[in-house]
Amino acid sequence: MSLPSSLPSLASLPSLALARYRPVFAAPGALAFTLSGLLGRLALAMNGVSTVVLIADRRGSYALAGAVSAVGVLAGAVLLPLLGRLVDRLGQARVAVPAVLAAALPTGALLLCVRSGAPAWTLFLCWALSGGSPDLGGMARARWAHLHRADPAVLHRANALEQSLDELCFMAGPVLGMALCTALAPEAGLLAARALGTAGTLLFAAQRATEPPPDRAPHRHPAGGLVRTPGLPPLLAVFLAAGVLFGSLEVTTLAYTDALGRQAAGGGLLALVAAGSCVSGLVFGALRPRRPAARRLALGTGAMTALMLLPLAAGLSGAGVPLLGAALLAAGSGTAPTMVSGMTLAQRLLPAHRLTEGMALAVSAILVGISTGATLGGALAQHTTPGTGYLLPAGAAALALLAATRLSRRDGCRNGPADATDRLTHRSD
Repeated sequence: MSLPSSLPSLASLPSLALARYRPVFAAPGALAFTLSGLLGRLALAMNGVSTVVLIADRRGSYALAGAVSAVGVLAGAVLLPLLGRLVDRLGQARVAVPAVLAAALPTGALLLCVRSGAPAWTLFLCWALSGGSPDLGGMARARWAHLHRADPAVLHRANALEQSLDELCFMAGPVLGMALCTALAPEAGLLAARALGTAGTLLFAAQRATEPPPDRAPHRHPAGGLVRTPGLPPLLAVFLAAGVLFGSLEVTTLAYTDALGRQAAGGGLLALVAAGSCVSGLVFGALRPRRPAARRLALGTGAMTALMLLPLAAGLSGAGVPLLGAALLAAGSGTAPTMVSGMTLAQRLLPAHRLTEGMALAVSAILVGISTGATLGGALAQHTTPGTGYLLPAGAAALALLAATRLSRRDGCRNGPADATDRLTHRSD
């Protein structure tokens, strides 16, 4: 039996998907700021592994290396919203350029302190101060919201593209950082990351035509700050739980492969998680959104929760690397729709004059979750049998589902695209 002629052939699906993304880059300068921002995010993805390898190699302590890396993550979580607030008030270029240049100084100091045998506290201080680099991902999403505010379908695709690019960077960044550290010198990964991050940020800031205008008008802020924005607390809870999922999944997978005697396979398995998320993000973005963002978030977290049961089952059954890899690839495909819908919803809930600050707050929630998840995952891997640690990402996904369900049940969130969630967009105060 032949297929109806109206259905596209499988060979035509990639071209159809690409056609869906063409309107995203219709605005002049959109491709330029996307590519330059990609360099900066690749550098961010290189930082973690490059710092750990550098300190572990020069100081001979993975415990010190991990602790310094964790302090840097937490410092970034604190500094990003502060930088975001300055960006909203002064503009992206006026804040991003001095911030990225200033962050180069403590990075250089860290390299000198590690090499010279300076006290351990100097490493913590230097890397914490390096956390003041601007959030290019948040600024890029603010640009997309500015360019495609009038077309929710195109904005949905832009957010999906951003998420897929994030996953692409977090597939390539650790591999590149590790290769440079091992092939050249332990310092090479961090030096390359700082050079790429600085160049990417300067090129991004130079794209002034697509930069959202700063908002210098006085505004009345609600008591309790931005976190009191209606709908934002449960959304931040979703991002925090997603961060716990990411951090615990990474540590548990590395510990599991180490227990199997296949430590080298750990990086490849984590790349499969990112690959699944990257592909699902592009596919999700190519679909036309037909439900409110809050409902899409609830459905995404539901799928993510169900799919996280696959690596849990594989780990508890003592599965080998191939079966675990297939489970992680499938599990990764559930994260991108959640993140895309969450970022889209954040853009709708946040007031326009504090959008960058709000997006940075979302990223900070993810970073705190990653640090927490990595700590809990390491403790569970140390004291339980291999595979038990996959309970953490599964539990974190379930918590994200609870928060997203609460958000979707808010008054008006079930009444279609023109619901209360959309009406909250860009309030003046």
